[in-house]
Amino acid sequence: MEGYKYATVESGMKPIIYITFTGHKSTDENFDLYLQETANLYEAKERLAIIFDASKATIPSFAHQKKQAEWLKAYKKQMVDYCAGTAYVIPNATIRAVLKMIFSLQKQPIPYEIFPKLTDAEIWVKEKLAEKVIN
Repeated sequence: MEGYKYATVESGMKPIIYITFTGHKSTDENFDLYLQETANLYEAKERLAIIFDASKATIPSFAHQKKQAEWLKAYKKQMVDYCAGTAYVIPNATIRAVLKMIFSLQKQPIPYEIFPKLTDAEIWVKEKLAEKVIN
């Protein structure tokens, strides 16, 4: 299954989490696994920031785009409570359009930015994590 994952979730650099899309086509199984692994990040109830590296991403099916929007709605509270922000590394204009489509279905509940390079995304999430938390 590892070779066919839709995305890998790396938490070894906490509080910065790296979610890297593998380039494999989304299937019901691998997309559900990606969403579950992302949800698991919130179990610790600790502040974090996420970098989504979509440099190799493939376009998910519309059903999976809807599922991602539903996930955003379902995990809105956890995201607001614990996630300082999400940075998206998306050099591809088509993938950027897909992200905007998902956000049109369900608004992103926390600060986010889209970057062409990983280094820029890393700088941004570090700044977000350094901001004072007001809850």
